[in-house]
Amino acid sequence: MTGTVHKHSITLNNGQKVDLSEYVGKVILIVNTASKCGFTPQYDGLEKLYQEYGDQGLVVLGFPCDQFGHQEPGDNEEIAQFCSMKFNVTFPLSKKIEVNGENADPLYQTLTAEAPGLLGSKRIKWNFTKFLVNKQGEVIQRYAPTTKPKEIEIDIKSALLAE
Repeated sequence: MTGTVHKHSITLNNGQKVDLSEYVGKVILIVNTASKCGFTPQYDGLEKLYQEYGDQGLVVLGFPCDQFGHQEPGDNEEIAQFCSMKFNVTFPLSKKIEVNGENADPLYQTLTAEAPGLLGSKRIKWNFTKFLVNKQGEVIQRYAPTTKPKEIEIDIKSALLAE
């Protein structure tokens, strides 16, 4: 049976549609990103996780968002170019989305409902909020923007080993 995350589809920044049910049996790390944020260097850590654990079943998905301090002003092509040139990002990036409010992407509506933040808040507080999703498509953990990708590694390893 697939979890709630696997019921969604996304559009990558190149226009390709991806049905998240393609990731059944894989662990997914979902991150809302921005190119001009103090946390932008986390792209390095996210790419390292993707390189190190991708063969074992980890998928990292980046979701550029401009809802926090106008820190993602570029279009999809500019964002992809920035991530590739500055951080050698090879993991998939979606087209630019909203993560809060009435226009929030349906995937993010699911993520925030299943893994509320501090004091039960459903809102994403800032760029680089991370969600870890198990092989069945269930959200197992939400991480603050200040949580570095390296700090999530132990949880990723555990999720990859789980059935």
